[in-house]
Amino acid sequence: MSKIAVAVSASILLLGAGLGAAKDRTFSGEIMDSACAKEGSHEAMMKKAGLTDKGACARACVKMGGKYVLFNAASKTIYELDDQTKPEEFAGKNVQVTGTLDSATKTVHVVSIKAA
Repeated sequence: MSKIAVAVSASILLLGAGLGAAKDRTFSGEIMDSACAKEGSHEAMMKKAGLTDKGACARACVKMGGKYVLFNAASKTIYELDDQTKPEEFAGKNVQVTGTLDSATKTVHVVSIKAA
């Protein structure tokens, strides 16, 4: 193969790899637990458990086997979060999550979380 053909092939491979790479996006919503997010609110669980704080509700539900998720109330969208450590300090709060989305599973690979 000629040097030109090798260079063109390498360029095509690199260009294709760059186009296929996922880019970080920012997602907004509330850090909730998966059970309350399915209901769209902490209200029922807070009433049942006698809680008055959304963060305490989310942490309690996670301790009982739930997962931290990002819930966008405007679009009623629930995003799974691959990192279950970073969201804990933001439980019950509105945040911006930066990361890449696996659209097949609606899971965000979390790069960072900050208060909104």
